[in-house]
Amino acid sequence: MAKKPGKTKSKKVSAKKTSNKSPSKNKPETRLSSFDQPLRDQLLELLKGGQAHATFDDAVGDWPLQLAGVKVANFPHTAWMLLEHMRIAQWDILEFSRNSKHVSPKWPEGYWPAAEAPSDEKAWKASMAAFKKDLQAMERLVSDRKVALYARIPWGDGQTIVREALLLADHNAYHLGQLAMLRKSIGI
Repeated sequence: MAKKPGKTKSKKVSAKKTSNKSPSKNKPETRLSSFDQPLRDQLLELLKGGQAHATFDDAVGDWPLQLAGVKVANFPHTAWMLLEHMRIAQWDILEFSRNSKHVSPKWPEGYWPAAEAPSDEKAWKASMAAFKKDLQAMERLVSDRKVALYARIPWGDGQTIVREALLLADHNAYHLGQLAMLRKSIGI
């Protein structure tokens, strides 16, 4: 999602590009951090959901396990497939944002579960817990005033923390909407 594996550039890569520095070590923007608090606040609200978007708990929180693998007519995904896809994509975006050594899964198969249903309740609950944990980690990253929101991520190819937070929020909102429609179609 954040960066496709296996892509290489034909031009020379600068030393800065291959740096292992975290986005927070990127100094040029640190003086702006006191002025970007309204943006940080808005990004946090967007990541958490609510306002014009469904929250994760509203869409998935009380989903009955026995319906997690149910498909409905003309809809290609189950709740399990969507939950796992959201979890994997969110983890990828988060790790890309904070870890220069992160390698994204292969697209598209690495972003979707092999099974249509969770193996058991433990797998369902673990996926939900991991999703929440990674979302909170992205929220902490966005909240950290030492993190330069507008600075290019040194190991990326133009991405910024603002871009990654917006990508994450947009991706989650899209699939939470799908889960809301699936919930309605199933009759939950």
